[in-house]
Amino acid sequence: MIPHLRQSFNRSFNESQYQNLLKILDQRAHTNVHFRVAETPIFLTRELLSEMADAGVRLSKRLLANPDYLAAARDAIPAGWSAAGLSAYPNFLTADFALVRDSTGALTPRLVEIQAFPSLYGYQLVMAESFREAYSLPASLSLTLSGLSDSAYWKLLRQTVLGSHAPRQVVLAEIDPEHQKTLPDFNVTSERLGIPVVDVRTIEAEGRKLYYRDPAGQRIEIRRIYNRAIADELIVRKIQLPFDWTADWDVEWAGHPNWYFLISKFSLPWLTGDPVVPPCVFLHDFLSGPGRKQLEIAGVALPRTAPDAVYSELLLKPLFSFAGKGIQFSPTQDDLEAIPPNRRSQYLLQQRMHFERTIDTPEGPTQAEIRILYLWPDGGELTPVLPLIRLGRGMMMGVDHNRDLTWVGASAAFIE
Repeated sequence: MIPHLRQSFNRSFNESQYQNLLKILDQRAHTNVHFRVAETPIFLTRELLSEMADAGVRLSKRLLANPDYLAAARDAIPAGWSAAGLSAYPNFLTADFALVRDSTGALTPRLVEIQAFPSLYGYQLVMAESFREAYSLPASLSLTLSGLSDSAYWKLLRQTVLGSHAPRQVVLAEIDPEHQKTLPDFNVTSERLGIPVVDVRTIEAEGRKLYYRDPAGQRIEIRRIYNRAIADELIVRKIQLPFDWTADWDVEWAGHPNWYFLISKFSLPWLTGDPVVPPCVFLHDFLSGPGRKQLEIAGVALPRTAPDAVYSELLLKPLFSFAGKGIQFSPTQDDLEAIPPNRRSQYLLQQRMHFERTIDTPEGPTQAEIRILYLWPDGGELTPVLPLIRLGRGMMMGVDHNRDLTWVGASAAFIE
């Protein structure tokens, strides 16, 4: 969005550079990158990124300081998925932002959602470095936040993931990691931090200890788990783990799994009122409580209640789904009432944001979703570290929703 950098990139772009970028990524990820990589990075001012990064810190600390919110969020954890030994704060946090026009016409960020769960901390910086190499982008453009050098970034990530433990006793745990689209991130993380990647379904339990098998078949005690297994996927797929997820194991979590629920879309109605947060209510409050009135007071245009009413300014979102699964645009009154009353507390209605198409490309103006990645090591501070970018021209921003287009997909930000 910095005009001279944007124009310079578009003028100098050629397809061979892009194909070289894809080859570099496959080489550095030690696998084929299956999700779409955009032809272009984006160019952002540090001022804009700092505004987003500061908002994420403000909102997360607001939640952590609210005992009523934390109690309600704990009650929303699905039965059988509350793990023991909850940490005082999450090690990982992400905040997704849209860029919209406010009432004055100014470009301003709005929160899409906030989530205390790891993202592509390894792959994202490698992808940004690969953009720089493939397109010969200036070294004066930085990639990281909070004044971190690239080496300081890797040091902080290592500290957050490993804690005080040797790499061989820390595992990155996921469901069937070899067949996840995020395998490039697992491979980069394993290589850079020296930790093994294990299928969470192969972890062995004995007494209060957990173990994994190395390639030679030797059983190694696990002292810390970098958890990448999404609880929603475990629940939906009805996966039976070989150990009790909720038991008090003699192991540390790098990213305690309860934080996936505690700071999530569940927080959005509690954050409504902050200038960066679009109005949002729980579905049960909208249908049989004060939710509808709250949205109207917040300025959301709603039709009169009727069976054929279409809520074109609202999104219906399931609470704990990931990657945009289950989101419904412009739900009808019938759609809302079709959800059983005992499940309505598991859905949100959020004001729909109209992403501004701010990225000029040869395929036309394109919109960006900007994710700020944070690290919070044990005994440290919550630190914004890296922007992650998704480009799109459809209603949804995820890479799965833009696969048949060009100049969209996963991207990186270069910061002036």
